Amino acid sequence: MTQFISVKDAGNINALVKKALDYKANPLMDQLLGKGKRIGLLFLNPSLRTRLSTQVAASNLGMEAIVFNVDKEGWALEFEEGAIMSGHTVEHIKDAAPILGQYFDVLAIRTFPSLKNREDDYSEMYINQFIKYAGVPVISLESATLHPLQSLTDIITIQEALLTGKPSASRPKIVLTWAPHIKPLPQCVANSFAQWVNAWGEADFVITHPEDYELAEEFTKGATITHNQDAALQNADFVYVKNWSTYTDYGKVYENNPAWMLTNQKLAFTNQAKIMHCLPVRRNIELSDEILDGSNSLVTKQAGNRVWAAQSVLSAILNR
Repeated sequence: MTQFISVKDAGNINALVKKALDYKANPLMDQLLGKGKRIGLLFLNPSLRTRLSTQVAASNLGMEAIVFNVDKEGWALEFEEGAIMSGHTVEHIKDAAPILGQYFDVLAIRTFPSLKNREDDYSEMYINQFIKYAGVPVISLESATLHPLQSLTDIITIQEALLTGKPSASRPKIVLTWAPHIKPLPQCVANSFAQWVNAWGEADFVITHPEDYELAEEFTKGATITHNQDAALQNADFVYVKNWSTYTDYGKVYENNPAWMLTNQKLAFTNQAKIMHCLPVRRNIELSDEILDGSNSLVTKQAGNRVWAAQSVLSAILNR
């Protein structure tokens, strides 16, 4: 593995999941693999689980992890080719990235969409410019359109539940459902989850959302899509809850109907489904307390598995 930006870089998903679960059982089994290696974790927006889990994963492999909050501690970076830098940007990525590539063996980057211009966001210019100029492997810690480490974690969590026989279905039904939120959120997690579940190909996959909240077909193709949440939840084994803003009329909030929030009443439609969410979560807006604190919730376990997802990816890169 030379980079990790999307599912296209994952290779054999099940092999990556197995490696992650092996690390979960024995976190330090490759503690010398990254000895003498350094990873730079660069954040252009805030993080909690992504930052800390990747640091722990790197430490488990013997790597030194250095965190740099570019948005707060660094110069404002320019990413446009041929830019006349007469505005607020101070340093061009063409100058910064090659230096970072000399400091680090691996770079991990977290960017964020503007939610103002779809063409700009979906071009993934920021992370692609790091890839172009850094000269070392780049890992996405979330980009404008995708969150591959989260999605790998999600598949790990589903596989782990299936291995324990809960549910027992050989081909589970997985539902991605839109949820209300107080502000527009990007499509990254939803795009990425859809992309990974479709690529994994070992589940019946349904996406449900209000009208006008369609995601880009390049990520959802292969899934069944419905605007009827109750119908989607019928006999579901896993339900992934996430808000996202509009894609066609980009970055808007048209709908904030609390009826879309998952509750125990809606859980009754399912096959005692396990509930997932990437966190952070707006309690009693996106998800009810009764669901989050109930026995069907995998949310805490899912967040814990972020370490093993990152460790599996780092191991693959170090072994390239």
